[in-house]
Amino acid sequence: MPSEQGHRLYVKGRHLSYQRGKHNLNPNTSLVQIEGVTDPKAASFYLGKKVAFVYRAKREVRGSNIRVIWGKVTRPHGNSGVVRAKFRHNLPPKSFGATVRVMLYPSNI
Repeated sequence: MPSEQGHRLYVKGRHLSYQRGKHNLNPNTSLVQIEGVTDPKAASFYLGKKVAFVYRAKREVRGSNIRVIWGKVTRPHGNSGVVRAKFRHNLPPKSFGATVRVMLYPSNI
């Protein structure tokens, strides 16, 4: 049963912002809205999953100008299905609103 589309091992998400209070930002924790997730119960499935922010740089390194910053979903945030994620290097503010890939591994099923 071949399909026209490829098989994705990730779900699309959107980098909303850093975790923050009224005045202070916390750039080492990012808020991610995962596509199709609208409550904390659904968000709990994604805890521990890898997150990738894929972007294009100007300069080529090892034959490619595509780079990745990896992170991990740490916990839910609020009641609307948003999750907190920590990345190896903090995501740049330019990535607010950008798409991130929430990988479906490591699996806990």
